[in-house]
Amino acid sequence: MLLFGLGISTLGDFIYLVAINVLVLKLTGSAAAVAGLWIIGPVASMVTKFWSGSVIDRFNLRRIMIGTDIIRAIFVATIPFLSSIWLIYVCLFILAVSKAFFEPAAISYITSIVPEKGRKQFNSFRSMITSSAFLIGPAISGALLLITSVKISIWINALSFIISAVMIYLLPNVHADSEVREWKMSINLLKKDWSEVFRFSKEHVFIVNVYFLSQFLMVIALGMDAQEVVFTQKVLNLSETEYGLLISLTGVGAILGAATVSAAAKKLSIRALMALGYIMVSAGYLVYAFSFSFWTVAIGFMILGFFNSFSGTGFMTFYQNNVPVHMMGRISSVYGLFQSILQVIFILLIGFTGDLIPVRYSIIAASVLMTVISILLIRLILMPSKSDYFEEDMKLKNTS
Repeated sequence: MLLFGLGISTLGDFIYLVAINVLVLKLTGSAAAVAGLWIIGPVASMVTKFWSGSVIDRFNLRRIMIGTDIIRAIFVATIPFLSSIWLIYVCLFILAVSKAFFEPAAISYITSIVPEKGRKQFNSFRSMITSSAFLIGPAISGALLLITSVKISIWINALSFIISAVMIYLLPNVHADSEVREWKMSINLLKKDWSEVFRFSKEHVFIVNVYFLSQFLMVIALGMDAQEVVFTQKVLNLSETEYGLLISLTGVGAILGAATVSAAAKKLSIRALMALGYIMVSAGYLVYAFSFSFWTVAIGFMILGFFNSFSGTGFMTFYQNNVPVHMMGRISSVYGLFQSILQVIFILLIGFTGDLIPVRYSIIAASVLMTVISILLIRLILMPSKSDYFEEDMKLKNTS
């Protein structure tokens, strides 16, 4: 039921992803406006995540997830009625704030409800469901763009949040309401929580290094994804339908990769998943950056789609096995704050420079940087002295 709830919400997200990019590009015709669309989330995270973790670790996780799903449903449903790009940005800001609460709460909830020995298998199944949504969602959105409009795609996303909220409501609490700690938000509380996060970071330097390098790769990928519609339509001259088909073909690679991980989860180590995943995802982005036709960019996207499940499953299992669940909300939020700052920088670099220099040059530079970071991360992961961090039944170590 948890997988279904998360999966249906993700399906709506992928339908919405194509629609909102097309809507903003049609409304403005500007690469900078599309970049602005993608920068809203990181900005919202920057003003939210420095305190949201304190709430998540002290509040009922299921209620947070249900509440944020309902809020997102309402504001997503409002977007088609707006004709101003600035009002759309306001809605997206509120959506991003809600997401800044939902995602860390969901990670904590999953870690609490799924036994440690079953986390890699669960993560692989979730990746498979996400990949299926990645395949089906854009295909549905592409079809809707042909027969209806972007509004229908966006409203379907709103409905998916309602369904997700209902599914989560039917799940058990990970703790009773009586176990939720009494607290009051204050500067002193935030200082105490941040101090605990920094103390954990000092004691577990290796975990922090792996986390930040992994998230840095995601930041670079997000920067490139922010200009995906611009690159495909203005550089490669692909149509809206071809763009939707391109995303769907990427989904073919993603679902095949997720199925492979799900089938071989017990045989593939966390290290192998991460190392193979990161280097091949980088290779996929390199192919994409140097593409000159629909089929070459499709090959690149299918490669990165296939191996994204490897890196995603490996990293999430590593994170869940090494971070204490009672601090997961604060750690996810504090680290996420720094990640959001980097996201803003990279989206600005790639997006706004796209109005000054050819978009292709920005994408090539970002893909090369991603490859370099991947190699550094893989060297770190494969250090023999750090093998204990990748044991699937390990307990949290006290030193780095």
